[in-house]
Amino acid sequence: MSSVPLSAEQIESFWRDGVLVVRGFYDMAIQLLPIQRGIHQVIGQVMLRHGLSDNRTQFSADDFDDGYEMLIGTDRSWGGEVYDAVKQIPAFMRLLADPRHEQIFTQLRPDSVPAIASGGYGIRIDNPAEDRFRAEWHQEYPAQLRSLDGLVFWSPLRMVTEEFGPVRFCPTSHSGGLIPVLTQPEPSSERSGAYALRLENEAQVVGRYPQAAPLTMPGDLVLIDFLTLHASGYNQSTRPRWSMQFRYFNFNDPTGRAHGWKGSFASGVDFRRIHPELCAD
Repeated sequence: MSSVPLSAEQIESFWRDGVLVVRGFYDMAIQLLPIQRGIHQVIGQVMLRHGLSDNRTQFSADDFDDGYEMLIGTDRSWGGEVYDAVKQIPAFMRLLADPRHEQIFTQLRPDSVPAIASGGYGIRIDNPAEDRFRAEWHQEYPAQLRSLDGLVFWSPLRMVTEEFGPVRFCPTSHSGGLIPVLTQPEPSSERSGAYALRLENEAQVVGRYPQAAPLTMPGDLVLIDFLTLHASGYNQSTRPRWSMQFRYFNFNDPTGRAHGWKGSFASGVDFRRIHPELCAD
């Protein structure tokens, strides 16, 4: 587990690319294993809540989500219960407030006043061949607000191979500024809220930049600028892809200060009311 700030080379790389992979940042035994164990326990509690016997084998890090696929195979909405519950695991909350997150923020954003975005943290579950909740190409700010100057701390709970669909990034795209969005879902789409947002002229915008899809291991940390273009990969494996996201913002940011550091969809705020000039439709 790293106990030192980012190196000068890492800081320069992030400023240039708007995305940075920090290998082995979290301690597997001390920080991540308790979260995996908590997920295993929550799945068991959801099973009991619905009258199912918990006959699973003992917890193991490789199969920490044992029982989850049975739950969603019986009733997809039970997966939503797991999704809402796991973000309340104490070990996850401790990791959310890891002092090194604040330290990294101040390294990358000198003179900032860091804060944790309420409603901007959670444990994401990407099920195989499920597209409704997959994030298309987007910038984080329209979906989160809080401040234009913000960082996403992203880390997998399961090894991300090509088959699992790694997150795709457009390095250097943060330098292009905010991109107008289409806020209305397509007629045939089941998407809503932040998942319905689409970039105006998406193909042209994304085509301006190179793309990268780094493969990651539990313990790795990916730092993402709020303006860096990124999209969820397609999970073509037979198991869910689990990952953690923590979003930090900057109180000392003029744009955030101007609208009172409001949250976006997760906070019940209509993005169109805050930034009508960015809504192409």
